Amino acid sequence: MSWVFVARLQWIRKTAGMLLVTATFSVSIRAADLLEVYRLAQANDPTFEAARFALEVVQQRLPQARAGLLPVITATGNEGATQANTSFGNNPAIDRNVRNSAWALQLTQPLLRMQNIYAYSESQARLEQAVAQFKQAEQDLILRVAQAYFDVAVAESNIAVAEAQVRAVGEQLAIATRGFGLGTTAITDTYEAKSRADLARAQQIGSLNELENKRSELEKILGQAPMQLAVLRSSVVAPQPQPADPQAWITQARENNPAVRAQQAAFDAAEAAVHKIESEHLPFLDLTASYGANTSTANLTTPADYATRGRSATIGVQLTIPLYAGGGTQARVMEAIASRYKTRAELEAARRQAGNEARQAYAGVANGLAQTEALDSAVQSGRSAVKGNQVGYKAGLRINIDVLNAEQQLYTSQRDLAKARYDTLFQGLKLKAAAGALSEADVASINLLLTKQTEKNSALTNTQ
Repeated sequence: MSWVFVARLQWIRKTAGMLLVTATFSVSIRAADLLEVYRLAQANDPTFEAARFALEVVQQRLPQARAGLLPVITATGNEGATQANTSFGNNPAIDRNVRNSAWALQLTQPLLRMQNIYAYSESQARLEQAVAQFKQAEQDLILRVAQAYFDVAVAESNIAVAEAQVRAVGEQLAIATRGFGLGTTAITDTYEAKSRADLARAQQIGSLNELENKRSELEKILGQAPMQLAVLRSSVVAPQPQPADPQAWITQARENNPAVRAQQAAFDAAEAAVHKIESEHLPFLDLTASYGANTSTANLTTPADYATRGRSATIGVQLTIPLYAGGGTQARVMEAIASRYKTRAELEAARRQAGNEARQAYAGVANGLAQTEALDSAVQSGRSAVKGNQVGYKAGLRINIDVLNAEQQLYTSQRDLAKARYDTLFQGLKLKAAAGALSEADVASINLLLTKQTEKNSALTNTQ
């Protein structure tokens, strides 16, 4: 069980780090990157805090089970006074006042109690289950933080796209209005541009509302939302999964996924529970030892009134053989066997679910990379299309709706590209989580792809 103590030390180290982070972020957060936000979530997220204490609850049950294998020592003592009137034969009654005291120290050491041994094994399995569940909670926290963080980043990117679209359509509206005033364009050009300008402003307002909603989701985890987040650099490409073999990820997920490991430990605990209850049919043997003393200042049962003092020490073994318990023990055995079959089925279900999650996440990364590449090409082509249509419109070779459509397509591609880049990174995290390999190191790796420098609209304004 050395891994349990290692996990405990890691938890202590992380807790110390979280306390430092809490002190650092005790005031309003102005700017943060993904790693800073994750560490703040470790300290402030109530769901993760509940998981941490749930692990501690189970950790305290192991010493309780171990106590069934260790000696039990008890000490007892009493002191009393007796006032009596006694007579012997035809003699007159005599008043006697007697004070008695006694103390004893007793030790009981289980020598053979199989149910206690299996109870300890069951507690060990339950602790393994709790550690796996805490690992699941750690991975879930990373995914929840990353999802909320990326959602805010995408929403901010959508606002930047919407603002650029408003500017571009506004410029096209101004061109159409001037052309109509000069008599070189029809009034329909102005109407079309005005309609697109209104639509662009509506989309901008919708993007602002979406950003507020996403910020509230991040705030729910952190307790407060950063004012500004680091974003992906424009040249960043999500890394390929390593190994580049989906079956390898599926196999690892079926064995190492925290939900699978927790269910495997639950099955081991159910197996131990069956043996524990079956052992209640077996005899058990205890070593007993005691040492004590008693004193009495007088004697009520003999004519001679004298004080007594005595000390005694005993040692021996005690054998207890269960004979009949009304059928309750056998019923509990059948109940435990049914529970074991249930956990075995749940274990297989967890393995299949983990494999399916790994398969879907791997496909999500592969498809996301292909989609990102296609959308990046679409953005480049869209810029060229906008410029070409603008030149053609000025030369009379294109109509206003051609320019507006080209701009609409460009900004749609830019929004989709920003979302695809973050979605691909998130699918990579889900793939690691499915395989049971997601950790803070993965958060740090993605954090290196971010920048706190505002690249806002640098790629979006080069459309004229």
